[in-house]
Amino acid sequence: MVYAIVRAGGRQEKVEVGSVIQLDRVQAAQGETIDLPAVLFVDGEKVESDADKLAKVKVTAEVVSHLRGPKIVIQKFKNKTGYKKRQGHRQDLTRVKITGIK
Repeated sequence: MVYAIVRAGGRQEKVEVGSVIQLDRVQAAQGETIDLPAVLFVDGEKVESDADKLAKVKVTAEVVSHLRGPKIVIQKFKNKTGYKKRQGHRQDLTRVKITGIK
């Protein structure tokens, strides 16, 4: 089983060939390919974490679509002062499909 741990959007994701993951918005058009930097590479029983060997590992992904995440409601309230604030946020996301790990 071949898989890799990649750095994507401030987080680390475990990916295999054919898996679909959501990242923070990537500046690439739909259908373009992007490269993701590997943090760990597992090839069967061999595990690679050395930075020199990981520089040779190439994880490619194809941009499937751009979307927005669920709405998060932020509420602030201070007792006895009349202060209350309500704010919403939706994160911009990109869905990518892993096409190759070499």
